[in-house]
Amino acid sequence: MGASQPLDRPPGADHTHRSDTAAGKSWLRWLPGIQTLRGYQSGWFRHDLMAGLVLTTMLVPVGIAYAEASGVPGICGLYATIVPLLVYALFGPSRILVLGPDSALASVILAVVLPLSAGDPQRAVALAGMMAVVSGIVCIAAGVGRLGFVTELLSKPIRYGYMNGIALTVLLSQVPKMCGFSIDAKGPLRQIVAIVREVLAGRTNLVALAIGAGTLIVILALKRRPRVPGVLIAVVGATLLVEVLHLATRAGLAVLGPMPQGLPTPAVPFTTVADLLPVLTGGLAVALVSFADTSVLSRTYAARTRFPVDPNQELVGLGAANLAAGFFQGFPISSSSSRTPVAEAAGARTQLSSVVGAIAIALLLVLAPALLKSLPQAALAAVVIAAAIGLVELTDLRRIYRIQRWEFWLSMACFAGVAVFGTIPGIALAIVIAVIEFLWDGWRPHSAVLGRVDGVRGYHDVTRYPQARLIPGLVMLRWDAPLFFANAELFRERALAAVASAPAPVHWLVVAAEPVTSVDVTAADVLSDLDNTLRDANVELCFAEMKDPVKDKLRRFGLFTRFENSFFATVGEAVDSYLETHGIERAEWERRTP
Repeated sequence: MGASQPLDRPPGADHTHRSDTAAGKSWLRWLPGIQTLRGYQSGWFRHDLMAGLVLTTMLVPVGIAYAEASGVPGICGLYATIVPLLVYALFGPSRILVLGPDSALASVILAVVLPLSAGDPQRAVALAGMMAVVSGIVCIAAGVGRLGFVTELLSKPIRYGYMNGIALTVLLSQVPKMCGFSIDAKGPLRQIVAIVREVLAGRTNLVALAIGAGTLIVILALKRRPRVPGVLIAVVGATLLVEVLHLATRAGLAVLGPMPQGLPTPAVPFTTVADLLPVLTGGLAVALVSFADTSVLSRTYAARTRFPVDPNQELVGLGAANLAAGFFQGFPISSSSSRTPVAEAAGARTQLSSVVGAIAIALLLVLAPALLKSLPQAALAAVVIAAAIGLVELTDLRRIYRIQRWEFWLSMACFAGVAVFGTIPGIALAIVIAVIEFLWDGWRPHSAVLGRVDGVRGYHDVTRYPQARLIPGLVMLRWDAPLFFANAELFRERALAAVASAPAPVHWLVVAAEPVTSVDVTAADVLSDLDNTLRDANVELCFAEMKDPVKDKLRRFGLFTRFENSFFATVGEAVDSYLETHGIERAEWERRTP
């Protein structure tokens, strides 16, 4: 079976889905893994087993590389792979999504861990673990509270902007390691200057650069072939080269070194009170970035495998995996857009493939941890740089620049925020920009005075159809947004302006309210004030095509009875009622209208 084909549905799967949906509040709905196991087909096992073994070849080097990039010991990358894979297999709704350490989170974690740990690896592990706990709690709470829609507030340009900024931050943090030296500079401009200074001073370890560059070239060359374990080939080749030629001692090449034997043990990641604020801030940033990426990837694979995924359950699964990682010496994790395609290409059918991968890594740590001791740091840096390059989005930004230039510059502002101010402040800036963008669309919405156009059904904007005919004494105003506190006064101003600019004395103002999806208390008070002002001018305020939920709100606000006889199902019905009330024949109106 091809990797892109939908998964085979087990007998009775549709019935099970319906019964689980009907149960609704059953505790099993929080454990999709058990539901998958109940419908598991024996024919899937060989696919999941092979996919899990193939996945392991990528999980090991990538997990270690992202741990080093996050400022924690490499072994933590394997801990943060084993435990989350097992937990997500139980709580996660996606059939083949792979979770683990992620390059997009590395700079966020490093921004918190590096300044607070002061070079102490145990303290770094505790700080990163607490960030994972914070992220896990936030995601679980958001999932239980059904807040899975929150990340949809981040538009594509904003998401591209901060992800491109994160990619630059990650890349600059790894270039010195690949060149065999270290720098202390902070911020991209200072880092670039420091890197150039070190290179010009001749501090580059040419052997490290050759190993790192070679690893990077192999990974990028094999990236288009998901069935080929490019990362494994590159990293194993670099490790063998270091071991055979004794480059660690002869060329001063930095290597991973011996790793502790055995599995992770439960541990509470204690931090000091002084660390609480940066850890909380970092945990929130991690939660946002990880779920934004996970939700997009999850929906993509849900569509391809034809198994719908509940975004709120996805939050719970991601949160549970992060929580477990935090209590087992791990650090924040997310979904992987590079490892999930590997699982798919290898034929994964269910999360059992991830379980196989976790068990294989656990066996490696128990039986042969020394295999990794000669893994060169330059090769690990190359793995992270390759991942950072994969985060960069340029093609779609060029399209956005062509079709909507202001959104392109919005993306550039988010990119600059992350690059100049740092990952966490930059993400905060992206959120602020997203909120402003959302409010701006509703703050200054489009509105139109409507008229009748010959040969076109309905009533249309008179600015787009200058030949449109207006009905004497009747103004029809369409408001293309919800009515809420930010635009209520503007609505009032435009309504009064439409009445004042009418060519004949106005008797009725009809608001074409079909686009109005909501009304808040502030807007309701403005409607009441507008109605009073219009009554003083002998103008009746009416509404056409207003939705029932909006009417229900007016009823709660005590305004429904005031307008009870002024609601019309359609604009045409409002026009007919006006003509009848004022004794105007339609033929007569059409003769009198220019």
